[in-house]
Amino acid sequence: MMSEATERQPEPAAKASVPHPLDPLNEAEIAAACDVVRAAAPSPAHCRFPTVRLEEPLKAELRDYEAGAALPRRAFVLTLDISNGEAAEHIVDIASSTILSRKVLPNSEPPYGQPPVMLEEFYKTDAVVKADPGWRAAMKRRGLSDAEIELVQVDPFSSGFFDKEFERGARIVRATSFFREQPQDNAYAHPIEGVVAVVDLIAGKVVDLLDEDPIVPIPRKKRNYGAHEITNPRTDIKPLHIEQPEGASFKVDGWNVEWQKWNFRVGFTPREGLVLHQLGYQDGERKRAMIHRASVTEMVVPYADPNPNHFWKSAFDAGEYGLGMLANALELGCDCLGHIHYFDVPAADDKGAPFVMKNAICMHEEDYGILWKHYEFRNGLFEVRRSRRLVISFFATVGNYDYGFYWYLYQDGTIQLEAKLTGIIQTTAVQPGERYKWGGMVDDNLGGPTHQHFFNVRMHMDLDGGGNTVTEHEFVPKPFGPDNPYGNVFDTTTRVMTKESEGSAIASGETGRFWKISNPNVKNSVGNPPAYKLVVTPSPLMLAQEESYVRKRGGFATKHVWVTAFDPAEKYASGDYPNVHAGGDGLPRYVKQDRPIENADIVVWHSFGHTHICKPEDFPVMPVEYAGFTLKPVGFFAANAASDIAPERNARSVLHGEANGGGSCCHAG
Repeated sequence: MMSEATERQPEPAAKASVPHPLDPLNEAEIAAACDVVRAAAPSPAHCRFPTVRLEEPLKAELRDYEAGAALPRRAFVLTLDISNGEAAEHIVDIASSTILSRKVLPNSEPPYGQPPVMLEEFYKTDAVVKADPGWRAAMKRRGLSDAEIELVQVDPFSSGFFDKEFERGARIVRATSFFREQPQDNAYAHPIEGVVAVVDLIAGKVVDLLDEDPIVPIPRKKRNYGAHEITNPRTDIKPLHIEQPEGASFKVDGWNVEWQKWNFRVGFTPREGLVLHQLGYQDGERKRAMIHRASVTEMVVPYADPNPNHFWKSAFDAGEYGLGMLANALELGCDCLGHIHYFDVPAADDKGAPFVMKNAICMHEEDYGILWKHYEFRNGLFEVRRSRRLVISFFATVGNYDYGFYWYLYQDGTIQLEAKLTGIIQTTAVQPGERYKWGGMVDDNLGGPTHQHFFNVRMHMDLDGGGNTVTEHEFVPKPFGPDNPYGNVFDTTTRVMTKESEGSAIASGETGRFWKISNPNVKNSVGNPPAYKLVVTPSPLMLAQEESYVRKRGGFATKHVWVTAFDPAEKYASGDYPNVHAGGDGLPRYVKQDRPIENADIVVWHSFGHTHICKPEDFPVMPVEYAGFTLKPVGFFAANAASDIAPERNARSVLHGEANGGGSCCHAG
């Protein structure tokens, strides 16, 4: 449902002929990069393109660009030969159509690893499974006819890794099955328990098949949720209009955005989706840097059911599929309200053909209640300001789950990331008369396995453009003594993270543990280093056993905070290729180098998430759950950065204000 005030962005290909060095590749650049790589491939007809993105310049190179130097436009192109499984990374110079480097992935030796699963492989899995005699026999054992078998929904699922022969160096998926009476039937209401097919995507065949006894009957109760299925919809919801008759307060120039003293560049990659570049704030005469680059680089969803249909489920939705590649076209739903600016994102399909992901990113303003307020009863001065925030968001659908990622910028300098979790839970069939042991019952003979969702955000810091330091703080009671005679005093401890072995930590609500990112080379108005505080919300850690494969593969989820020295090769919390990977990569490997991180070019990584015990209210579609964090200025500004906001122009004076010629009450809208 798009607002009438919705603003459209020009097609990316129609922009200026010289893109900014951080602009995503446009359609022409994608076509040029893929063409040169395909032409050089051993078998062009078998060449596929799981990832095509901008190879981003470094901080130092961007400083040269801002000083007037020209920077080359380069593409990172990952290919897969579907005839033999060879995967290779290429760096391509766009202007000269030259391959600057080519590296074949060594995925035939431990710890292995594969490019992400491509969309065409989803369809291939369906065809391979349905053609397999063993799988068809398993369906008939469960009472399905040939016609019903054709309607079965086959879900390809990243396989995990358990050191089986058919996993080592192989490009595989595991496939589960769900019954449907018709194509729009909610298949997750009808899981087919005890049948799992392992598909070799290169060989194009089922290499392992589980057909378990005893057979669990397929739940047949319908649980559909489409609007056309609702027989008694609510009728008492009145229209709610979000109007900005004079337009939005932000300014957009290509991929550059200015709003309420904020400035940043929008980016997008197939793996991460939305990226924020060069986030800064205009503080008086100074444009102050905060974060050089911020994105969600990984997430993992481990399941806690040991049964054959579920024990292996641990999807790394960014690294194994690509959050960006699965982004929604936001015009299809009520994802954003108000005066909206959509960004269209150029991308490459599996065969390297460029296309445009329409409305992949949504940006708009929101009212957010009270920003600040005080009523001074002594003199009748009453001042209140409403808060407004800028929202930059996208949604990705990964199989059954839908994930929204919302960056919020506030007028007082606060930064927030919120992940919204919705969609449909994974389900399991339960024997009639039994209770589900490994999760919650959601309907008749239908359970939802307990599972966890973990996200990891990567923030390449740049506070005030210099070396940055992270310190850990917590509150501790102070014993009675001469300096605490009444027992009311508590202290704040400080621990400086000087090297990577000291840079990983776990949150503690009991002690209020928090982290400050500061620039020790600068002094603020009271003589301290300007800083931002990382405010973590209550968040679980991975509960799988230490020696389990999912924990080895998702080690980033064992700590809430990690700090590393910047290395351009360390882009992702789980490593480059978590698909069918044996584990040990990503953040746990990065920090083993124990590099110095005090007053350095650092990256702060934050893991956060949600443990989900399924309940009837989560089905047939799960209401949104929230997870995220906040960054708040701590001595970064000399005063409340939002104290200069004027009352709304349509505000009315309150009684005391009118009587004393004083302040006004600010009413938005």
